[in-house]
Amino acid sequence: MAKALHTLQSMFVLTLVFVMLAGLKQGFVEGQSWRLPLEEVNALREIAKELGKKDWNFSVNPCDKNDPNISNWNTPKTAARPLYNNSVICNCSYLGEICHIESIFLRGQDLDGKPPPSLAKLRYIKQIDCTRNYLSGTIPPEWASTKLEYISFTVNRLSGPIPDYLGNISTLRYLSLEHNMFNGNVPAGLGKLKNLQNLIILANHLTGRLPHELNNLINLQELRLSSNNFTGQLPNFQSWKQLEKLEIQASGFEGPIPSSISSLSNLTELLISNLNGGASKFPQLGNMSKLKSLMLRSCNISGEIPEFLSQLSKLQKLDLSFNNLAGDIHSDLSGLQSLEILYLTNNSLTGKIPPWIKDRDSKDLIDLSYNNFFLETQACRDSLNLFRSYGNNLNHGNCLKPCSEDRYSLHINCGGKEVTTGDRTYEEDEASVGPAKYNFQNGLWGTSNTGFFYGVNTTSNDDLATNVSILRMNDSKLYMTARLSPVTLTYYGRCLANGNYTVTLHFAEIIFRDNRSYQSLGRRMFDVYVQDELKRKDYDIEHEAKGVDKAVKLKIKAVVKDKTLQIRFVYAGKGTTAIPTRRTYGPLISAISIESDNPPKDSSPNRKRKIIIAVVVVALGLWLLLTSFCIAWRKGYLGSQISREEALKGLDLHTGIFTFRQIKAATDDFAPANKLGEGGFGSVYKGVLLDGTIIAVKQLSSKSNQGSREFVNEIGMISGLRHPNLVKLHGCCTERKQLLLVYEFMENNSLALALFGPEKSRLDLDWATRQKICIGIARGLVYLHEESILKIVHRDIKANNVLLDKDLNPKISDFGLAKLDEEENTHISTRVAGTIGYMAPEYALWGYLTDKADVYSFGVVALEIVAGKNNMKHRPNENYVCLLDWALNVQEKGNLLDLVDPRLGSDYNKEQATRMIKVALLCTNSSPALRPTMSSVLSMLKGDVRIQKLNVDPDMHGDDHLKFQGLREKYCQEKDRSSRSYSETFGDTSGDITYGSSSTSAHDLYTVNLQSQ
Repeated sequence: MAKALHTLQSMFVLTLVFVMLAGLKQGFVEGQSWRLPLEEVNALREIAKELGKKDWNFSVNPCDKNDPNISNWNTPKTAARPLYNNSVICNCSYLGEICHIESIFLRGQDLDGKPPPSLAKLRYIKQIDCTRNYLSGTIPPEWASTKLEYISFTVNRLSGPIPDYLGNISTLRYLSLEHNMFNGNVPAGLGKLKNLQNLIILANHLTGRLPHELNNLINLQELRLSSNNFTGQLPNFQSWKQLEKLEIQASGFEGPIPSSISSLSNLTELLISNLNGGASKFPQLGNMSKLKSLMLRSCNISGEIPEFLSQLSKLQKLDLSFNNLAGDIHSDLSGLQSLEILYLTNNSLTGKIPPWIKDRDSKDLIDLSYNNFFLETQACRDSLNLFRSYGNNLNHGNCLKPCSEDRYSLHINCGGKEVTTGDRTYEEDEASVGPAKYNFQNGLWGTSNTGFFYGVNTTSNDDLATNVSILRMNDSKLYMTARLSPVTLTYYGRCLANGNYTVTLHFAEIIFRDNRSYQSLGRRMFDVYVQDELKRKDYDIEHEAKGVDKAVKLKIKAVVKDKTLQIRFVYAGKGTTAIPTRRTYGPLISAISIESDNPPKDSSPNRKRKIIIAVVVVALGLWLLLTSFCIAWRKGYLGSQISREEALKGLDLHTGIFTFRQIKAATDDFAPANKLGEGGFGSVYKGVLLDGTIIAVKQLSSKSNQGSREFVNEIGMISGLRHPNLVKLHGCCTERKQLLLVYEFMENNSLALALFGPEKSRLDLDWATRQKICIGIARGLVYLHEESILKIVHRDIKANNVLLDKDLNPKISDFGLAKLDEEENTHISTRVAGTIGYMAPEYALWGYLTDKADVYSFGVVALEIVAGKNNMKHRPNENYVCLLDWALNVQEKGNLLDLVDPRLGSDYNKEQATRMIKVALLCTNSSPALRPTMSSVLSMLKGDVRIQKLNVDPDMHGDDHLKFQGLREKYCQEKDRSSRSYSETFGDTSGDITYGSSSTSAHDLYTVNLQSQ
């Protein structure tokens, strides 16, 4: 018996040894003190594979803190790698010395996998932090079953819509998806996260309106929505009374700031900027006694600075820049002992600068630049920026000396040492410009800088960027350093001779990288102004240079009138703010070159000798040249011998008047290669000015009465109109019996070509882009009908006359048929002109014209945008005569979404699509009185107001069908008699009604006939 017992004991020991060895083979799951369950070890293996993490040591127990080899699981933090964190944290307080994984921190590791579905196998996991990696994909649906409390994917490349099933993680308290590539609407499911305290979704591509379900997040303490493309008004803040930090910068929202913001009495940080919409009053913030940082930048706020600001005793940073604040500064903020930074930049403040500002501690940073204060002598101090504080006057106090002589050039190596390249010497610019500083340099040029980087401590080198890689471009010494600004940076040159100048701005993206790293995910965008005129909007260095560490030069023409030239770079809140760190966003400029287009003549002895030699040569050949000169002059050859550079020299886009010689030079003498298309009354050419500006030149026939009439009409109409959704007319030329119109060039041609042009020319327009285009057209028409000084009826709204710029922003063109809508007249009776298929019936049949005719045309275009089909070409079967006819039938059957372009598949916003179709059908009502105004149309499209109910009478629909059939038959009959592609003249036997398209129509920009079928 004893022997048997001994044998059993021996077998038990051997079995135990084999089990332990097996455990070692699979990975060390049992420590001497703590044991991690095998299923969690296996889950960690799967997680590592899914993330692309290759340095976890599975022979070490991650929960054994005493193991000297545990650094693969818990790496000590070092000052050299402040953004790096590699930690797997266990909770070993469970019974039986069992441990469970509760937190995983993998920060700054450039992991290039995907968010791991296997994380859901860690049943006790509470925190996952993958900040600053290169992860792609989206958050797995498996996570919906977890009890996670903390999720952070800050700075990655996750994409697609934010998953709605995140709302099922009821335990979630912290969610950060900032600086990714998420798109679409914010899901309503997030409103179920009633324990959520931090929601950070800034710097994505999110669109639409915020769902009302977010009002359920009553425990929110931090909300950040910046740098997205939301639409509609700012949200109602009434439900978020626990908020402590609120950030909404450049998010696409419209103002004004709602009065409900006054209920957020717990706020310590309020940052709102770049609101769309009209002017608004200063919001009531008097009860925010805990507020430390207040930014209301570029919010269209008007009126005076409110006195309640003096009661916010904890205020440290106050930024009210880029608003319309006016009047004297009556608010005395001298009692705010904690106030360190005060920005009142770019307002319309007047009167004297208050003593409490002038006497403020020199450590405090105050910026009053770009205002209209009363001119008085001030001390020149670094921490008080008074650049252009007295209007456009730079020479205040004794800071700047009078000019002793005129200069004709200026070269600056921004942020770097003096550099010589070729025959140019770029002056050094190494001095720190500071967060609020007017730098005078040597009095001949200087800088004005405004702004600090939120969320980090200010250092003396914040405004300097230094390249750390090898640069292989020409003049690489100019790009080793750059000047950086978090808000706005101005360079000015003084004592310049008045006249035309060429400004060359040197850029290179030397901060972002192009490897498989989070450092390659940055997006930098800023605006460029020269002489206070916006020259480039949302300028992206990496995009323009086609990569990082590559040079790109931007040449801009400028006019100096008061011996001063100013170049300004402005950060408008767009792009990323945390890549690679939180102090590297904003404008970045490497070097600046300013040169006169007409420098003084050289008076040196060398020049005199050259003149003598030239005279001798001319005298010897004069008898040959004289005869040739006469012949060339009579035949007009001399003008063509002038170089393109000479012909374009001194030309800018301010005058509005071009010479024929300048246009010939820009178009390379109307070269066939530059011909963009041909219409009924002339051709369209592409032209390039010396500064690289691309123009479109419409050459109209001076022999056509209609062409001449529309030439005059178009200049008269569009020259006084300025709106982002109207094509810009640069100028015209009438020399040598020429009728030439010069427009801004539209890189993506027309909406018609993008939607239903030839297959190779069509653009893949996603739904968000179509929505943006439709709303943009509506905005342009609202401006024409209601907002501009001249109330205008366009008369020819169609997809051909909507042009698309490089960012696919729509611009209405072709004002050759436009008519003034005089307020005292209810309508205009006029000769009919337009395009069949887009004309309102009351106008086409009786010549009765109001702005409702444009509303009808817009409705047709909106249907085309949804369906991706041409109204006059689309016939599903013989029972339908056009797209609108089919839409009315589909609406009657209740299947509106059948109209949506099949190319979109299911990837579109059904609510927005339904809304757009309903609005389009309202606009195309047979009765003009029942059509909405364009401002109502815009509000309905944006979802700001409910759509009027659609009532379709079957009898009325039948009449519409007959109307469509009649117009189709008439169109087909007349088309057979016409050989022209773009301009068709249709008339009845009496000749009373003429249907024509403008000679300057946008469809002239390409040669494909979209109206021919």
